[in-house]
Amino acid sequence: MPSHTLELWPFISKATISMTAAIYLTAGREKSLLRRHPWVFSRAVERVEGQPNAGDTINIYSHNGKWLARGFYSPQSQIRARVWTFDQDETIDGDFFYRRLARAKDGRQPLIEEQGLTGYRLCAAESDGLPGVTIDVYANVLVCQLLSTGAERWRPVIVEALQALYPDACIYERSDVAVRKKEGLKERKGLLAGTLPPQPLVIEENNGVRILIDVEQGHKTGFYLDQRDNRRIAGRYCKDKRVLNCFSYTGGFGVYALQGGAKEVINADVSESALALAQQNAELNGLDLSRARFEQADVFKLLREYREQGERFDVIVLDPPKFAENKAQLNGACRGYKDINMLAFQLLNPGGILLTFSCSGLLTADLFQKIVADAALDAGRDAQILERLNQAADHPIGTAYPEGHYLKGLVVKAW
Repeated sequence: MPSHTLELWPFISKATISMTAAIYLTAGREKSLLRRHPWVFSRAVERVEGQPNAGDTINIYSHNGKWLARGFYSPQSQIRARVWTFDQDETIDGDFFYRRLARAKDGRQPLIEEQGLTGYRLCAAESDGLPGVTIDVYANVLVCQLLSTGAERWRPVIVEALQALYPDACIYERSDVAVRKKEGLKERKGLLAGTLPPQPLVIEENNGVRILIDVEQGHKTGFYLDQRDNRRIAGRYCKDKRVLNCFSYTGGFGVYALQGGAKEVINADVSESALALAQQNAELNGLDLSRARFEQADVFKLLREYREQGERFDVIVLDPPKFAENKAQLNGACRGYKDINMLAFQLLNPGGILLTFSCSGLLTADLFQKIVADAALDAGRDAQILERLNQAADHPIGTAYPEGHYLKGLVVKAW
């Protein structure tokens, strides 16, 4: 660990949790753990020794008694255990959480400096070795989502570690998401440490672009930091173009489109409050509001209305919310993605550009490309993929954890 972080450590609690319990896997089910994948599903567990409670630290053994990993127990989840460490000598205590978070912070520092970021993801859960722990930084506010029993159990220690690493920051929790129910946890939201400044607050990205964030009421932890690179890329396609920004939320793509010289940008979203922030974001960046429109509407209906009215656009951005939360919803999600992409192709001028995204982790990149190809076919358009887009670098993907790759995007030219 870098020397400049060590001096902060005396403030961290040395709390630890007894590790008397263990799980043993069914024969042959240790292969994923040997490849350092951090999940153990319930069907892979042969037996439990001891009486671990939700979030308790446990040792994980193969069928024949070989130590594999140390993790935490989730008795109500289909993911029965998640791994904290594959190092048998590593204790799960306050030092452990401090080391992991300090490593995550230090690893992002070059990106922060290169792009002038005051908003970024500090911790990307499993991909940063802390399953269920997501932490975003917005200026002087740290927003935490603690979505697993292990994260819930270690909440006070995680907060202490963050206070040591960011001594002047406010720490706010946004664990108000339904996925906690799968772990047997209630939704939580509120202040964990410090004083929350008035909302919205301002962050900067891509060396000077300013964005307003509402950490109390905004989507997810307040903003879609993962689209930072893609917003910048989108701006390159917008000079002198008519742009439709669908599911615009607070207008991030719209800001870059206007900066890129678009002659007209329509930001469309169902939320009136999000569109109000979208207009403020355009003003905050000194952009010409006469070239911007803010359309409150159901995007699915709006696209159909535009088709019936004969509207045409040069650039369309499709950045919808997650359509599939579980495997049972995947087929419906595929139909939804195909529908909006087909409508977008029908609304594009010849030579027009579609920037289309999926943040549904269950939808693979290959399947998403097939859906977009089928949508172009049904719209009667020839299309070419110009670029493949992904989540920003502060949302890393662990090599042993492919599920960390959830955001997929394509830049497509339609003829």
